[in-house]
Amino acid sequence: MNTNTYTALITPFKNNKLDEKAFEKIIKFQIENGIDGIVPCGTTGESPTLSHDEHNRLVEMAVQIANKKVKVMAGTGSNSTSEAVSMTNHAKKIGVDSCLIVTPYYNKPTPDGIYQHFKELNKCGIPLIIYNIPGRSVINISDQNLARIAELENVIGIKDATGDLARVASLRLLIKKDFLYLSGEDATAVGFNAMGGNGIISVSSNLLPKMVSDLQKSTANGDYKQALNIQDKLTEFHSTMFCETNPIPVKYGASLMGLCQSEIRLPLSLPSSEAQLKIEKMMKKMNLI
Repeated sequence: MNTNTYTALITPFKNNKLDEKAFEKIIKFQIENGIDGIVPCGTTGESPTLSHDEHNRLVEMAVQIANKKVKVMAGTGSNSTSEAVSMTNHAKKIGVDSCLIVTPYYNKPTPDGIYQHFKELNKCGIPLIIYNIPGRSVINISDQNLARIAELENVIGIKDATGDLARVASLRLLIKKDFLYLSGEDATAVGFNAMGGNGIISVSSNLLPKMVSDLQKSTANGDYKQALNIQDKLTEFHSTMFCETNPIPVKYGASLMGLCQSEIRLPLSLPSSEAQLKIEKMMKKMNLI
């Protein structure tokens, strides 16, 4: 049974600097609870407010601490192609298993520009996962352009955060090679896999890695009754983890578990008092605190 349950790691801070001890604790917690892989420096890791040195350090630490026990997929995307290439080459040198490449945001490239962006990254010679998240990048790559990008030798999969379950079925018809279809949305993970997906990059697994992993194992085994039982226990939890902008709630939840401090970098801010109460109530309901 092959599953692809990845955790989009939070980045812990202390006095506005990386909290390396907490980062190690977070990764070990993931390994101990049966996760398949970790994703440092993604959206949940507050990548937009990390310096290049911090980004590189987090990737280095992730590889060292994982020590081949779990896969490491580093977030190395940028809206600058040259910057994305530089970060991807660094991650390759450090020894990651793959890189997660977000679609170029803000500058709104044409479909051909997006293709050329991935074509340049393909030259880095490391497995690449396309990260399609129109809610943050403004661009939603078309099925046809995704299929074109997938023809590049080192592009091995996609993390799709559109919530469009029909998209998986469409892409399966267009992409003519073995491909990873990873959900970027916790709430629709069961449906995503039922439509042909084969994994997830999860936010909720920062706090509930075993449950999220067990759900993925159930779908991989074709046991959708069990998967739905787990989903029913997770649905309200997922909703709570997105009651404010990710990763504000999940980082606050991690602080309640003693994994890290709740410190978050501006322009993100601590959850409102109302959100804090909601998160605390859910954490107690799930027996996490």
